[in-house]
Amino acid sequence: MYAVIMAGGEGTRFWPRSRFKHPKQLLQIIADKTMLQSTVERLDSVVDVNHTYIVSTQVIKDEIKRQIPFLKPENLIIEPKGKNTAPCIGLAAVMIKKLDPDAVIAVLPADHHIAEVNKFRQILKAAEKVAKEDDRLVTIGINPTYPSTGYGYIQFNGEIEKIDDIPVYKVKTFAEKPDINTARRFIKSGDFLWNSGIFVWSVKTILGEIEESLPELYDGLVEIEKALGTKSQDDIINKIYCQIKSISIDYGVMEHARNVAVLKGDFGWSDVGTWEEVYQLSQKDENDNVVNSPNFLMDTAECMIDVPDKFVAAIGVNNLIVVETKDALLICNRDNAQNVKDIVEAMKRKELKKHL
Repeated sequence: MYAVIMAGGEGTRFWPRSRFKHPKQLLQIIADKTMLQSTVERLDSVVDVNHTYIVSTQVIKDEIKRQIPFLKPENLIIEPKGKNTAPCIGLAAVMIKKLDPDAVIAVLPADHHIAEVNKFRQILKAAEKVAKEDDRLVTIGINPTYPSTGYGYIQFNGEIEKIDDIPVYKVKTFAEKPDINTARRFIKSGDFLWNSGIFVWSVKTILGEIEESLPELYDGLVEIEKALGTKSQDDIINKIYCQIKSISIDYGVMEHARNVAVLKGDFGWSDVGTWEEVYQLSQKDENDNVVNSPNFLMDTAECMIDVPDKFVAAIGVNNLIVVETKDALLICNRDNAQNVKDIVEAMKRKELKKHL
């Protein structure tokens, strides 16, 4: 099996630690390794390191090389411009197809946290068998623990088979991020899973689905495939990326595909999308505070205070997120953690580049 790790995101909800030249996937958020390093490491024993590809941007290319020094240079795929997940996956697929037309690929975001790595590996191996033997698009769904409006959902409607005692279900529909009432209805029904964004499929199957659902993208990928290994490769990729539409694999392909299966990813998954999720995953003191520095907290509860190398004192505050870097300080209510990205967007509009 091959792996394609998508590592081109900006991670704006993790400002001020996440910056344009050092985004979320390159940070130590939960563990003592960066999120990208953890993603590569958990593929050990499932995917040969020589079969691991990372797709990212020119801006963070050198830092990826520093963090993953054993990655072969040709296995770092640089997109000229971010065009969402469908072009990213298609580009990696045609490059892998050139080496192995029968390859099965696992596609993973670079910035997820998985607590139970061995279970994750078991699920991934089972998904590989389904993709290889049944020629299906396979996705990993997560049992929802609350009515999230921040995740897409997968509706399943019946067990197809078992692979190594792991049930494989038929996917009925994909749903975009819902409003709160719809999310509650999904949870109550019992037949919806969170969409983890982790996929497994053969090169032939995913390119066939792109040809059917996104013919313009497919035509561009065919042109890229013809140029691979030639002097014009980079120029052709640049040209195609200037022309193609930005579209997600979920919206562009998965919602239209008929041969989709889902396995439940019961392995302690989190996409660690906000500082609030870091708070939820972190060890807390007796007052449910998460603090990473010497401190004196009086009448303070349920706060996350990430202020390295400083003594922190707090009196009479609750439910706050406080994050400091050398040049910036974030203070927000935990209920507003999703809105940190809005600060970043506002700074972009005001051209406050030194803070981005």
